[in-house]
Amino acid sequence: MSPFKKDIPYNELPLLPPKNNLETTKILRKTITASRALANLNGAIINLPNPQLFLDTIHLQEAKASSEIENIITTNDELYKSIVADKKVEDSAAKEIISYKEALWHGLKQLESTSFITGNLCIEIMQRIRRNTSGIRTTPGTTLTNEKGEVIYTPPSGENVIRKKLDNLELFINEDDALDPLIKMALMHYQFEAIHPFSDGNGRTGRILLLLYLKMERLLDVPAIYLSEYIIKNKSEYYKRLISVTEKEDWESWIMFMLDMIESTSQKGITRLKEITELMQIMSDEIKTKLPKIYSKDLIEIIFKLPYTKRQYLVDEGLGTRKTVGNYLMALENKEFLRSIKVGKEKLYLNYRLMEILEKN
Repeated sequence: MSPFKKDIPYNELPLLPPKNNLETTKILRKTITASRALANLNGAIINLPNPQLFLDTIHLQEAKASSEIENIITTNDELYKSIVADKKVEDSAAKEIISYKEALWHGLKQLESTSFITGNLCIEIMQRIRRNTSGIRTTPGTTLTNEKGEVIYTPPSGENVIRKKLDNLELFINEDDALDPLIKMALMHYQFEAIHPFSDGNGRTGRILLLLYLKMERLLDVPAIYLSEYIIKNKSEYYKRLISVTEKEDWESWIMFMLDMIESTSQKGITRLKEITELMQIMSDEIKTKLPKIYSKDLIEIIFKLPYTKRQYLVDEGLGTRKTVGNYLMALENKEFLRSIKVGKEKLYLNYRLMEILEKN
């Protein structure tokens, strides 16, 4: 490894794969438990009656957490109101989070047609996050600093250098090799963050790539996992492990951190999914008992798709005219299943028990 100096562009960043022994006993043992937890989450999702139902909510929660890492912060309430209300989104943080979700969905759609993660896809994701048409970083002088303002890392500089590093990363991600995919995921994530190819949006793009990779490798058929939540809670450790690879070639600690993240978030994902599906069943039974005339499976699914709903969503699903579905929603509010709120001239209805589950840490 070439000598690394914090304040000099790291143009000698080694290409992947590293020459180190990555499959130590410690790593291989952890890979087994992380893979098992991920497989359990995957099974729990695909065995749902409608595996796509909670996707909007899960992706928005992931987008919110990922944006929070970049100090883009809003509340769950503000975010979901912004999504559902017709009124123009005024919360700038909510706008950023919605852009992140759209970037993730674009990546998933592209992956369905190509089955590859490419450098160009990384650029497209970043452009959607930032809502502009910028490309690879060309201006020199980019440095990463800590909270005290001290330079801790200077990424590679020069468009040609960055493109060559990205080409190598693309080849590494997509080539068929014997390396366990979760170990490979850890290497890929480090390398993308170390290349730091854009002037802004690198962290969020890198975290979207993690979800795309799990989908590409068929480790998670429906990418419903909150990885960014774990990174927020272990932010200092995350950056410490990243820089430790750069300074000391300490791949083992970094890979272990990433495997811990997969295992922990998979287990938490299963718990949260169980809580939501149990609540859905409880509310379904209660509504069937108290409001048998308006109960339907479609109605239950609509009020669980996102924490907020509105008349138009019920009309779009063919549940009746605006007047009829308005009566349904008022009946649900009268029996305290939902709570209403005015946003502009529009009335939104909150599934507050679902929101309580989403608010849990």
